Amino acid sequence: MSRIKNKFQDLRSKNQKALIAYVMAGFPSEKGTISAVRGLTKGGADIIELGMPFSDPLADGPVIQNAGFQALQKGMNFEKFLAIVKKIRKETDIPLVLMTYTNLLYRHGYEKFISIVKSVGIDGLILPDMPIDESGDFLKAARKYKMDTIFLISPNTSSERIKKIASTSSGFLYLVSVFGTTGGQQQFQNYTTHAIKNAKKILVGKIPLGVGFGVSNPDQAKFIIKSGADAIIVGSAFLRLMENTTVEKIEGKIEHFTKSLKKATISE
Repeated sequence: MSRIKNKFQDLRSKNQKALIAYVMAGFPSEKGTISAVRGLTKGGADIIELGMPFSDPLADGPVIQNAGFQALQKGMNFEKFLAIVKKIRKETDIPLVLMTYTNLLYRHGYEKFISIVKSVGIDGLILPDMPIDESGDFLKAARKYKMDTIFLISPNTSSERIKKIASTSSGFLYLVSVFGTTGGQQQFQNYTTHAIKNAKKILVGKIPLGVGFGVSNPDQAKFIIKSGADAIIVGSAFLRLMENTTVEKIEGKIEHFTKSLKKATISE
């Protein structure tokens, strides 16, 4: 059983939902990334998404795009990403998900790439630009190495397609809560609530539903959880906090913010 599946089972036994936190590898520096991960684990994050920067990040809003650009400017590459994961694994067993883009895997070869990241401690992959209809070779390689494959759905994904995508996903299914790219929302629209409830009805408990894109504070987190999500996914809010913080203070600030978000996932 994967670390991700184990985590969701453990949370269910505690009547909790998952807090999934995203940080960009190499932002604001390699040391800053490690500090942020320490803050996330101390603050109670359940799963960590590590972004590997890509030159054309089509699903990312301005905050994540900027973090990726800065990481690339400072020399972040595949080898340095692996080194960061190895350092994280020396300190924590928290489930780690790699979020990046298909071309990076294709260039290395799916099997080679997945075998390498699995060997250093990555548990799942999110590829926003991987179409389910063209994912055969990717899925074959992922299953060989017992790597969770987390696919995305949106508020306008049809019921039939949700079933198809869910049957191919493992770990959890990622619902994009808004139309557009990542980044904070002032408030969520009714279609977000409808999309969550509709997806939950279709999934009938077969796979957890994580909801991201736009969740940036505890009130929004509570709203998403009350709508029926099994996990909230927060990214831009963490990076925005890190943008304005010295490396020495990142761990403490991230820990404090993470605790406030985690409280929203615990049933009162």
